[in-house]
Amino acid sequence: MKFRDSTSLAAIKIALGAASMFGVASPALAQSAGAPATSADAIAEAAESIVVLGTRRTDRSITDSASPVDVIGAEELASQPAGDMLDVLRNIVPSFNVGQNTIADASTFVRAPSIRGLPGDMTLVMINGKRLNRSALVQVAPSDTNALSQGADLSVLPSIAFGNLQILREGATAQYGSDAIAGVINYTLREDEGFELTGRYGQFYDGGGDGKSRQIAGYAGFNIGERGFIGVAGEWNKDDGTIRNETRPSAVIFADTYPDLADQLPNYPGPVQIYGNSPAKGWKATFNAHYDITDTSQIYAFGNFAHERKVQSFNYRPPYTFPAETTTGEIRNQSRNSSFGHPIYLTSCPTGNATCPSGGYVLDDNTFSFTDLYPAGFTPMFVGVKDQAYGVVGWKGDLSDDFTFNISASTAKNQLELSMFNSLNASYGPDSQTDFYFGKLIQEEFDYNADFTYALDAGLASPITIAFGAEYRREVYTATEGDEQSYGLGPYTSQDLYVETAPGVFAYDSTVSMSPGASGYGGTSPDAAGSYSQNAYAGYLSVEADVTDALTLGAAGRYEHYNTFGSATVGKINALWRVTPSLSVRGTVGTGFHAPSPGQDNVQILTTSFTNGLQVQTGTYPTSSAISQYFGATPLKPEKSTNYGLGFVFTPVSGFTLTVDGYIIELRDRIGVSQTYSVTAEDIALQPALLAVGEGGDVQYPTSGYDSRTSGVDVVGTYKTGLGAGLLNLTLAYNYNKTKVTDYDTDVIGENQKIDIERLNPQHRATFSAGYNFGDFALMARENFYSSFKNQQQFPGQTFGSEFTTDIEASYTFDERFTLAVGATNVFNNYPDKIEASAQNPIYVLTNSLSNGLVYPSSGGPFGINGGFWYARVGVKF
Repeated sequence: MKFRDSTSLAAIKIALGAASMFGVASPALAQSAGAPATSADAIAEAAESIVVLGTRRTDRSITDSASPVDVIGAEELASQPAGDMLDVLRNIVPSFNVGQNTIADASTFVRAPSIRGLPGDMTLVMINGKRLNRSALVQVAPSDTNALSQGADLSVLPSIAFGNLQILREGATAQYGSDAIAGVINYTLREDEGFELTGRYGQFYDGGGDGKSRQIAGYAGFNIGERGFIGVAGEWNKDDGTIRNETRPSAVIFADTYPDLADQLPNYPGPVQIYGNSPAKGWKATFNAHYDITDTSQIYAFGNFAHERKVQSFNYRPPYTFPAETTTGEIRNQSRNSSFGHPIYLTSCPTGNATCPSGGYVLDDNTFSFTDLYPAGFTPMFVGVKDQAYGVVGWKGDLSDDFTFNISASTAKNQLELSMFNSLNASYGPDSQTDFYFGKLIQEEFDYNADFTYALDAGLASPITIAFGAEYRREVYTATEGDEQSYGLGPYTSQDLYVETAPGVFAYDSTVSMSPGASGYGGTSPDAAGSYSQNAYAGYLSVEADVTDALTLGAAGRYEHYNTFGSATVGKINALWRVTPSLSVRGTVGTGFHAPSPGQDNVQILTTSFTNGLQVQTGTYPTSSAISQYFGATPLKPEKSTNYGLGFVFTPVSGFTLTVDGYIIELRDRIGVSQTYSVTAEDIALQPALLAVGEGGDVQYPTSGYDSRTSGVDVVGTYKTGLGAGLLNLTLAYNYNKTKVTDYDTDVIGENQKIDIERLNPQHRATFSAGYNFGDFALMARENFYSSFKNQQQFPGQTFGSEFTTDIEASYTFDERFTLAVGATNVFNNYPDKIEASAQNPIYVLTNSLSNGLVYPSSGGPFGINGGFWYARVGVKF
C-alpha cells in the first residue's frame, strides 16, 4: 500500500514570509554567534571573509556569494566549553542537531548529527577542501532521521586546529560529489605562526557535580625558511560520566528483600543502569604543511589522527520477578531476565539409552544457575575504542596567470573496536565468559582528485571562471570476527529434558532454551565477517561569472559512475542579483544523489532491547541475506534529490548584515531501517538462520522505502557597532525546518517511524547572543530556543515542550598573551520535559520513573539531559 502527500509550496512561502518579518523585527543577527570582536578592522574583516564553498572563484565574500555560507571563526570554535566537535556545532549552528544517545548501542560511541532535519551522511564534510572519510559505524540503533546513516565522525576533529569553518547551506552534489545533498562543511586548518596552549575544566551542577570535564589543547605553527610552513595541533580530553535517572523499581525491591546482597547490585548504591554521558578519554590531532617548490607551485600535506575509549552502561538484568505499583494503582511485574528464567541442567542422557536420546539432558538436581555468577543480577558494560587516521598529499599552483591546478591523493582509516564486560552468554551455562570481544568495524577510503580552474575574459563584468576536474574514490568496509562466545550458540541453547520414571527408563518432559550470543550485543560471526568495496569515478564542469555588475550566474554539472549501482548525472544553477548596493537576491536549483555505501549495504548486527521489561533480540541483516529476503527486503537504491533555494542579502548600513534563505529538498528512495518483524517458531522452521534471533525476537533490514520533502528557512545576520569604550556584537541565527514523509510503503515503514522522521528534531531553533569587548575584558551572553519535539517510538503520544537555555562567559586578557575565562552553559539548569505516564510507559511509585529508571527521554532531546554546566578556561599565546 502507498500513501502520497500532495502538500503544495504554500508552507515554504509562509515560512519565508514569517522569517523575513522575524529578521526585520530583530536586526541583531549573526554569522557566528558570540564571536568576540577585537577592533574595527576585525569587524570589517569578518564581514568580508573569503568564501571558498559553493564557488570556484577566489573573490567571493559572505555578502556577495550566490550561495548561503556561514563562516565561523577560530576563536569561536576553540572557545566553546565542549571537547566534542558535535557539541561545539550544536551550540552555534541552529540547523545542526545531535542527540546525547544514552544506552544506544554503538551509536553512543559515534553520534550522528542531523542537519536541516536530514541524516548526517547527507552533508559532505571536508578539510581544506578535501573529503573527510566516513565513520566505520553504520547507525542502526536510532530508527529515525539517522537510521542507517554512515557519515563522517566530527568528534575526531580538535577545535583548536582550525582557522575557520565554512558551512554551505544548499545542495552541492554537482560541485563536490555524493553526500552533499543538505550542504557542505569545510574546515580550514590554521596557517598562522606562533604557539597557543589552553586548558579547560568544568562540571555539571547536578549529580553532586558529576560529569567532570578536562581538556588540554595546543597549537604550534612554524615557518620553514621563506618557502614552507608546518602546523600541528592537538587536544586531550577526559570526561567523567553523568547519571540522570533513578534506579529500577526491581532493584529497590531486591535490596529490601535481600539486604545482604544489596551491595552486589551493579553501581550500588547508585542506579543499577545509567542514563547519561558515558565516561570517555581520548586525544585528537592534526598536522598541516606546505612548501613552495617554485614561485608558482606548492606541495602540501595535512592529516587528522584520533583515539578515544568510551564505556557505556547497558540495561540491568534482574535475577527475580517482583511486582511493583504504578502511579495509577496498577500492579505490574518487573520480569527477571531470561538468563535467570530456569537453571541449566548438566546431566547428559546416559550413553546408548533408547529412552533418553543423545543430546538430551536429565531433569534432576545437578544444575547451574546464573545467580551463582551474578547473585544480584548484572549490567553489561559496553566498550568502544575508536581510532582515526586520515592523510592528504597534493600539488597545486598556477599554470599561467589565469590557469590553476590542484592534484591530490588521500587515504583514511576509521576503526571502531567493540567489546563488553560484566555480561554472559547464557547458552554456554557454567562455561560462559563474562568478557567478550565483538570484533572491529573498519572503514577505509582512497581518493584521487585533479581540479583545474581557468579564468576566461569574455568581455563580461568579470572573467568567466571555468572549473573542471576528475575524481576516483574507493571505499572498503570491513567487519572482523569476534570471539566465539560473543556470537555463538552454546550447548545449552536448547535442552530437551527427560525424567527418569524407572531405573534406566526415561520419559520426555519438556524443552527449555537459553539465548545465544553475549547478553546485550552480538559479536561478528565468521559468516558475517568480511570486506566489501565500492569504486567510483567522476568528472565535473562548472562556470561562473558576473554577467553584469548587478548579475552573477553559475552552473555546474557532474557525472559519477559506481561499480555497484551504475551512474548518476546531476546539475545545479544559481544566481545573485544585486538589486541595489544594499540588497541582493539569490537563488539555486539543483539535483543531487547519495550513493549507498558498502557499509550500508552490508551491515549486520545483533542487539538486545527491552519491550515492557522483556528482553528482545533484534537482528539487523543486509538486504542480500536470506533472513532479510525472507521478510521481503529488496536491494538499496541511490538516494536522489531536487533542491530549491531562494533568499536575499541585506546590508543597509555599515556593520549590519541580514540574510534570509528559504529552501526545499525533495528526496526520493531515502535509505533507512525497516520496521521490525517479529520472529515466530514457524519462521524459524522455514528459515533456520533465524535461530540466532530466536522465537519472539525481531528482524529489521536496510530499505529505500520512503520519499520526503524538507522545507525551511535560515535567517542569519549580525549587527556590530561601537558602544561607549568598547565594541558590541549582537547576533541572531534562526532556522525553521519541516520534514514530511510524502511516499512510503506501510509494509516497510511503520507509522511511529514516520512520525519520528518528521518530528524528532525541533522545527524551530534560534540563538541570540550579545558580545561586548572593552579593553582587556570581554563579556558574552547567548539565549538558545528549541521548539517542541516528539519521540514517538519510545514515548507514543507525548510532545516534549519548547525550552530556552542561557549561556554566559566573561574573559580577561592580560599582557596581551594570557586569557582567563569563566562561564556556564544552560545557566538556569533547564531540562526537557519529563516522560509522561502512559499505558506503554507506566510510572512506578517506588522511583517515580519508568521501569528502567528513565525520567527524561533517553535521546537527550535537542540540548541533552545533563542540565547546567560551569567551566573555567585559561590560555596563553606567543
